[in-house]
Amino acid sequence: MTLPTLTERERAVLAAVIDSFVRTAAPAGSRRIGKEYALGVSPATIRNTMADLESKGLLTHPYTSAGRLPTDLAYRYYVDALMRWGSIRKRDQAKIERELGDADAGGVEDLMGKAARVLSLLTGELGLAVGPTLATATLERLELVPLSSEKVLLVFTIESGVVRTVYVDVTTRVPRETLQAVSQALNERLAGSAISEIQATLRERLGDLSFSNRGAEELMNIFVHSGPDIFEWARREREIHLGSAAALTEQPEFTTSARLRELLLLTERRELLASVLGERGGSDGPHVTIGAEHGQPELEDLTIVTANYAVGSLQGTVGVIGPTRMPYDKVVSIVDWTSDLLTRLMP
Repeated sequence: MTLPTLTERERAVLAAVIDSFVRTAAPAGSRRIGKEYALGVSPATIRNTMADLESKGLLTHPYTSAGRLPTDLAYRYYVDALMRWGSIRKRDQAKIERELGDADAGGVEDLMGKAARVLSLLTGELGLAVGPTLATATLERLELVPLSSEKVLLVFTIESGVVRTVYVDVTTRVPRETLQAVSQALNERLAGSAISEIQATLRERLGDLSFSNRGAEELMNIFVHSGPDIFEWARREREIHLGSAAALTEQPEFTTSARLRELLLLTERRELLASVLGERGGSDGPHVTIGAEHGQPELEDLTIVTANYAVGSLQGTVGVIGPTRMPYDKVVSIVDWTSDLLTRLMP
């Protein structure tokens, strides 16, 4: 997006209007800006500057005599050109460390859940944490475990210690030694490759295998013919943890029952959130998208701030969703620091 060119005065007035609106949720008039911000110019000059900013698409007003409101373009200009990327406050840092520091025993999922909750608490927005994408992860090993005469448990161990399990239906009880033989053959052909590559080439990898044991032969046939479905979890799975939406209900944007209902419905749209957040992988540092930039009508009044964390060579996302009227400098610093801490704490 190409940002408009602003004079120093326009930049100062825009920053003041955004700061005032974020703090008060009320349109900012020239008199208030002149009184509360040391801009060194008269209210009349501020009013004229506001009119210039409005002509450039950075400010708007709800009705003729009202003060001005920032537009999505104004927030984008602020984030890209005005915001000071400051460091996190010590007390916020300590709070995050306390909340996440005792999550080691629970593994990746526990850390993600606690990160989402503490982000909600500290930012007043809806915290979120998204698990790493597993389709591109490398399969380290797999194991077949007997459960009953009709089911076998397939245990996938993926890089960085991530474990996933799938139940496989069988026609008769399979002896443990048969399962071990099939496990060995599967590991020889599949281990060390990316899950997505395995899923796409499974029949070619396993089609020429043969066993003298009939049970092993039947079990391998199950993998050859239905194996791609067994790996489908890696393509569609990206676990999302959400913090408490209660913090958002205290903000003016969600005081009406209609807006609150929209918010609650959004928290149930996990596939929509996963789709939007999945497009943010690979970026370095904090990533801020505002309003219409999301390309989704449900998110046109919201801002999403995220940063990526690492689980070995895998990558997940942590951040917040909230109204576009957001203290961006505070939120960005908290999200960025939390992502760094998650990377350090991940098993």
